[in-house]
Amino acid sequence: MLLTLTTTHRPATDLGHLLVKHPDRVQSFDLPAGTAHVFYPEADEQRCTAALLVEVDPLRLGGGRGRKQATTPESFTLGQYVNDRPYAASSLLSSALAKVFRSALRGESRDRPELATAAIPLAVRVPVLRCRGGAELAVRVFAPLGWTVAATPIPLDEAYPEWGDSRYVDLTLTGTLRLADALNHLYVLLPVLDDAKHYWVAPDEVDKLLRAGAGWLADHPERSLITRRYLAHRRALAGAALARLAELRLSDEPPADDSVESEPATEAPRASLAVRRREAVLAALRDSGASRVLDLGCGGGALLTALVADRRFTEVVGTDVSSQALTLAARRLRLDRLPERQRDRITLRQSALTYRDDRLRGYDAAVLMEVVEHLDPPRLPALEDAVFGHARPGTVVVTTPNVEYNVRYEGLGAGRFRHADHRFEWTRAEFAAWVERVATSHGYTATIGGVGDEDPEVGSPTQIAVLSRKEEMSA
Repeated sequence: MLLTLTTTHRPATDLGHLLVKHPDRVQSFDLPAGTAHVFYPEADEQRCTAALLVEVDPLRLGGGRGRKQATTPESFTLGQYVNDRPYAASSLLSSALAKVFRSALRGESRDRPELATAAIPLAVRVPVLRCRGGAELAVRVFAPLGWTVAATPIPLDEAYPEWGDSRYVDLTLTGTLRLADALNHLYVLLPVLDDAKHYWVAPDEVDKLLRAGAGWLADHPERSLITRRYLAHRRALAGAALARLAELRLSDEPPADDSVESEPATEAPRASLAVRRREAVLAALRDSGASRVLDLGCGGGALLTALVADRRFTEVVGTDVSSQALTLAARRLRLDRLPERQRDRITLRQSALTYRDDRLRGYDAAVLMEVVEHLDPPRLPALEDAVFGHARPGTVVVTTPNVEYNVRYEGLGAGRFRHADHRFEWTRAEFAAWVERVATSHGYTATIGGVGDEDPEVGSPTQIAVLSRKEEMSA
């Protein structure tokens, strides 16, 4: 099986420094199931191609007394020796990538450290890839990662086109990415498309998946399919991996390599925007005099933890439509370990913000922190009715991104939102108009401000509004 990796970054031969493989030599590496060879079909200043060729020994692949074998279509006795494993890209190629290009996968380069962190033009070709799901699935898994995908089905027999296409594709990926990102995409997705593993999938595979998927898998639209297939459809392992991915998505603190929710660097270190946002919400609640508080759309429980830590809040209720999010919140709060008196202050409820819920009536205050932008705009009137019309807390604190500020984030391309699940992001004028309309319609007064350093041109990164019910004001 063969994979080629090409760059036109100049000097293109720097690819050898990134891969830690010299372009002038053929290098071979022993693998559990065969031998991997790395060589360069072309290497000059303008264009450089590294090829990884894996020769599989069917006897080594199929044998080994006491060795646990994966459950695949080739697991029957003869199938261990007569199959497509030596020819079609699969988890065997993925394992070879991990062994041969180990430092490149980690994004490390002793000779070219600055280039290892830079996006460079890359083209990847896998001439024969077994793709269970066809060429369309290859596009679905690679395109969201920034690749331009060409997946050409390979016919069963060119002499007999009426026989149709085989289950194999000729895959070509082109894009401008970090080499480490490209290799990690391949490491995870080649066995996913093949939908088979050549080895037994143990619990430590969850950690391998999350390591290789750091920075991209949690927000991938096909993360469930990728996770299930990578973990060989082992339900318990897939469930554990998806729960950890959900924790990353639901956490107010983005992963370390996600710069979108970080403020531009300054000379003095400061709290992250997520922390400053929570502090602003807590300050608004304290100013309102609230003691019984709802955290609507509480997610993984970041704000709940801060609310419980402040004894002035005598009753704290977290709601979310996702039972998985509530499980994560309970884990973060350590509900099973809290003393009974403190545990009695906290309630977690599954509830949808677009439906009236009598259990949410009568509270002093409610918080919608980074929630409204996750709803499709046609659903906003239902949220307004459920929260402001039916639940009618004395105070409502709302935060949401300021889309005008997005130009200050270097990693955020034009037209992109800060999170893959955002349905919209408002300008300051749009947010002010929404707050004014809601306040007028439901008998609230409102003040609007910002969270984070204010830019003279585009304002603060986060917008915040505090809506107070008029009868509360008059009282």
